[in-house]
Amino acid sequence: MSHRLPAVFFGHGNPMNALERNAYTERWSALGTELPRPRAVLAISAHWYVPATLVTAAAHPRTIHDFGGFPRELYEVEYPAPGDAALAERVQELLAPLAVAGDTGWGLDHGTWSVLTHVYPAADVPVVQLSIDETQPPAFHYALGQRLAPLRDEGILIAGSGNIVHNLHAYAWGRHPAQQFDWATRFEQQARALMDAGEHAPLVDYEALGDDALLSVPTPEHYLPLLYVLGAQQQGERTSYPVEGGDGGSISMLSVRVG
Repeated sequence: MSHRLPAVFFGHGNPMNALERNAYTERWSALGTELPRPRAVLAISAHWYVPATLVTAAAHPRTIHDFGGFPRELYEVEYPAPGDAALAERVQELLAPLAVAGDTGWGLDHGTWSVLTHVYPAADVPVVQLSIDETQPPAFHYALGQRLAPLRDEGILIAGSGNIVHNLHAYAWGRHPAQQFDWATRFEQQARALMDAGEHAPLVDYEALGDDALLSVPTPEHYLPLLYVLGAQQQGERTSYPVEGGDGGSISMLSVRVG
């Protein structure tokens, strides 16, 4: 395929976004029509964070409701996108000699389907998920994004899903302030400035960015999918932000598009 697809990091936020129409979900829907239609999606979700690098290999991956305490209608959502055995094998090939096992027990978790149900509501684009190895440092995940970059020239949309700022301990439960906490705003602005400048090294070594980074990324799983997308960025490609905003003071809904 001659046309290179963008790669996108989605700030997915609350699982209820799967059911809601708001400023975030409307932009996700718009992206589904604005982006060149992919042959398949390779999704890297914050919610498949395990001590291994795995790739989904089921022909019909199940919809995983990996959360608790939400309305019944959210548990009734199904996202029946097919898998893609050829893409799973291609991921294994690109990441060799790293051992990447095919997994038929996992499926599509809410980090993936809560977004894709708006981007591709017909669930007619095949989806494969890649796990995030919790035992590996950020540089490992950025390097995997670099090795997966050829997929963009093969009709594959690389889609990370997490949140650049994700601190549930500081979240304003029931209050939902209009403004983000100062530290969350500062870290997002710093991250955007670095991405605009194409300076990825400080974002990989994000803990060295100081207290704002440590408050914004107290645990890495929601941040690491961004590094896969940045790793797949090619020389001279523009970075843009199709979705902006925040939730609860301590969640960034920023989406990042490269290419």
